[in-house]
Amino acid sequence: MHPIARRLALLSVALLGATAALAQSFPTKPIRAVVPFAAGSATDQIGRAFAEKMSATLGQPVVVDNKPGASGMLGADIVAKAPADGYTILIGTNSTNAALKFLMKKLPYDQDTAFTPVGYIGSVPLMVAVNNDVPAKTLKEFVELAKAKPGQVSFAYASTSQQVSSEMLSSMAGIKMNAIPYKSGPNAMTDLIGGQVMMFTADFAVTVPQHKAGKIRGLAVTSTKRAAAVPELPTVNEALGLTDYELIAYFAVFAPAGTPPEVVAKLNQAINAAAGSKDIQDKFAPNGFAVEPGTPEALAQRNKVETAKWEKAIRDAKIEAQ
Repeated sequence: MHPIARRLALLSVALLGATAALAQSFPTKPIRAVVPFAAGSATDQIGRAFAEKMSATLGQPVVVDNKPGASGMLGADIVAKAPADGYTILIGTNSTNAALKFLMKKLPYDQDTAFTPVGYIGSVPLMVAVNNDVPAKTLKEFVELAKAKPGQVSFAYASTSQQVSSEMLSSMAGIKMNAIPYKSGPNAMTDLIGGQVMMFTADFAVTVPQHKAGKIRGLAVTSTKRAAAVPELPTVNEALGLTDYELIAYFAVFAPAGTPPEVVAKLNQAINAAAGSKDIQDKFAPNGFAVEPGTPEALAQRNKVETAKWEKAIRDAKIEAQ
């Protein structure tokens, strides 16, 4: 063998050995879990619960770091550009990993290639809710109100699922509403309760407690079946006589592209262990959260399907990229 070729071969073996050793010892320090939405949001609540369980499995703290802004883009960008060593992960959603590239004219990273899928966490429906002073008692009445007052009905959003669900509803019901962007779901909920906006369609983790406390009025759920968490609420399809309205928010963990497969496997194992824990299920089941453990490969395939689904939803709702 040529001396240069021999050196390259030895270097390759050494690098492989170092990678394997790194993966075997992983993790040896705390892991940063970037939540691209505000504290108190559905992503934050679910991310913190999973981070705590993952810490127990991995033997190192998994520390949640909230980086809200631009429908999750700011936090996702941090992870996309982090070292691919498993010590920075993203608590991603349909916003960050499926819909954003169709809602933004330019992303600071390539959504399709910047991340390594690690593990699916679960999904949750959204609730269409209004301020208690809004005269509409049903979704049909709310649509009639919006038709009677074109351009005078407002809705809040702080994520792509919240925006797209409302714009889809607007498009399919034949109404026009004013979209009011917020930096965080909790801020939007505060303004819904206070009457600064009329409608807010958001994850159950944010809406169900307020609905049950009587602080807002839930009108419908965005799933195709009624939700056990709020069985009294019809689906949007039921309420409006539609057949193909559906929008579900999902949560999953991603790492920077190039993260070693052995490290991804360890993180995936910790995610699945968390998903299988009874206290996680008991905590979030009342909010309609359905856990679904799986492999990184299954998440990669699911994300491709979801990306195509969100592209269609955004196109059909005629939402222009910002």
